[in-house]
Amino acid sequence: MSERMKKIIFIVNPISGTQSKELILSLLDEKIDKTKYTWEVAYTQRAGHAVEIAAQAANAKVDVVVAVGGDGTINETARSLVHTDTALGIIPCGSGNGLARHLHIPMEPERSLEILNEGFQCTIDYGKINNVDFFCTCGVGFDAFVSLQFAHARKRGVLTYLEKTLQESLKYQPETYEIETENGISNYKAFLIACGNASQYGNNAYITPQATLTDGLLDVTILEPFTVLDVPSLAFQLFNKTIDQNSRIKTFRCKRMCIRRTKPGVVHFDGDPIEMGTEINIELIQKGLHVVVPRTEARESAKMLQKAQECVNGIKLMHEAIVYNITDRNKKILEKLLKKGEK
Repeated sequence: MSERMKKIIFIVNPISGTQSKELILSLLDEKIDKTKYTWEVAYTQRAGHAVEIAAQAANAKVDVVVAVGGDGTINETARSLVHTDTALGIIPCGSGNGLARHLHIPMEPERSLEILNEGFQCTIDYGKINNVDFFCTCGVGFDAFVSLQFAHARKRGVLTYLEKTLQESLKYQPETYEIETENGISNYKAFLIACGNASQYGNNAYITPQATLTDGLLDVTILEPFTVLDVPSLAFQLFNKTIDQNSRIKTFRCKRMCIRRTKPGVVHFDGDPIEMGTEINIELIQKGLHVVVPRTEARESAKMLQKAQECVNGIKLMHEAIVYNITDRNKKILEKLLKKGEK
């Protein structure tokens, strides 16, 4: 008896990232294995729509729901698939693609569709921040502030994100936080506090470089106040997967934590900003989501390519830091980014 046909629903966010979704969808008929799968395409029409589409698919026992978009689209889709038999698939075409990069899902649509054909799955953890699900990272402080600025920007993409980061980094004021975990209470004056289920924000910027998606623990990175002279090494280590070795960084792991601050403000989850109060509760939920991922051999190959890119990124950043005065360097980088963005 032949194996039953499996069903895929592609959820497409037409405005995420910078890639044309129509070009990606034109590949479906050519790339998807018609002996294994039938499929449909659904377009999101508003914020939160992917949550509804994915929930309907899970209730209908659809085998795989594929998020075609960025981390925001992936988050909305995955929220409705946790603790169901429906797996999440990813065709990354957002600005950062943090979860996809951590899972070594290729950035090229043709190759990510091949991963779907193979149909290999794993089950990953996910987190909650004040009962809002996240799958990659969440946090408070400077990274949340930048995510808010980025959300209001007219242009999307990595150039815009870098521009916002450089514009704000030298004038942002650290805050004082009380952190309570199962291991006790501590106080920190911090530039940011990042909690990682996965290892990176996106674009291979590793804020919690030792994080894994299956260990049942949050990886926490606290960046304490620093000077302008610390920026080159922090930037280098962020992209070289070694930021946890910096003297300005404190790291630990926990299953749950409570962050208390003096006033309400913005937090981020998977890159999206949201206003929350003075008490922020974060916890890790084990083995809650099935995800279609590359097989082991493909993941190892992707890791080698990724490590090579990390090395190039790190060397480039360090070279710029040594050659230029940091203030002039920031100005020149901003001018370069703005010129590229206008082309």
